[in-house]
Amino acid sequence: MTVIKLGGSLLSAGVLPRCLDRIAHYPGKVLIVPGGGVFADQVRHAQKDWGFDDIAAHRMAILAMQQMALLFNSLKPDFAIFDRASKPCQITKPAIWSPDIQELDNAGIAANWEITSDSLAAWLAGQVAANELLLVKSCPLDEDSSLHDLQQLNILDAGFLKITESACFKITLMNKDRFLTLA
Repeated sequence: MTVIKLGGSLLSAGVLPRCLDRIAHYPGKVLIVPGGGVFADQVRHAQKDWGFDDIAAHRMAILAMQQMALLFNSLKPDFAIFDRASKPCQITKPAIWSPDIQELDNAGIAANWEITSDSLAAWLAGQVAANELLLVKSCPLDEDSSLHDLQQLNILDAGFLKITESACFKITLMNKDRFLTLA
C-alpha cells in the first residue's frame, strides 16, 4: 500500500487533475491525502486577522483538507472517500482521505501549525502499515536532501520528523513534474 500526499498547491499550479489521473494508473493500493491548499491558506489569514487559537486553526485546517477531499472526489468520482484510518482495508481502488477531527484528537495529534497535511499523511501511513509514503510537492526540491534539510527549508512541517522517527515505511518526496513523468 502507498500513501500519496498531494500538496494543496498542486491545484494552484494547475496540475492536480493530471496528478489524480496518474494515481488512477498507479500500481497497488493507493490512499490519497489532500493538502489543505487555498482553504488552509484562508485559515492562516483568518487566524492572523482575528487571533483565534491554534486548536481552532488546526481543526479548521483539517476541515480545509476535507474540502480538498471533496474537490478531489469531484474530479475523480470513482475514487472513494474515507474518513477513518481503520477503513482502507476494504478499499480496492484509489481512495481519498477526509480526516476525522475526533480520530486525530483521540490519537493525540498536536493541534498547531507544526502539524500539517505532510505529518498527517505520515501518521496515516503508519496507521495503515503502508509500504511507502510519497509526498508530491509543487515546489522545486533536491530529492537527495535529507528530511532534516527539507524541514529546515520549510518544505516539510516542523512535526514531520517526530511523527516519522519510528516509521517502518519508505518516505519519498517528489516534485510534481517528476511524479507526472513516472513510468
